[in-house]
Amino acid sequence: MIYNPDFDVDSVLDILRTVNEKYQEGSREDEAIRVAAVALFYVREAQKLDEYREFFRKFYTPAIDYIVPSQVFETREEADESLASGKVKEGELVKIAGEGFRAIPRRDGQGLRFRPTPLPEELMKMNPPDSE
Repeated sequence: MIYNPDFDVDSVLDILRTVNEKYQEGSREDEAIRVAAVALFYVREAQKLDEYREFFRKFYTPAIDYIVPSQVFETREEADESLASGKVKEGELVKIAGEGFRAIPRRDGQGLRFRPTPLPEELMKMNPPDSE
């Protein structure tokens, strides 16, 4: 689904009204459309439209588009140096030579280490959406 971040609330409400005219008053469809329309109207009246737009964007944005590594390293050596110097913090997701890793505490509690953590694009390659 393509997301339009500048959707016109009045236009959406007009379309909901037009669609609702096709259903008998009191039907399940009538109720669902009214609930949706009033919810959108409420969001606008409560001055929460910007927050709703962001929520809507996140809801329809695939993880592959918003899970982004905090840093990208060409080599493991480069990443290890950055980790040792404290430039990578605990919990950070990084990309090393095209693969995802998360910085986690070492088992002995002394510093951090990288744990393989596939990035969304890696998961998509392993399990394409059309595979079953």
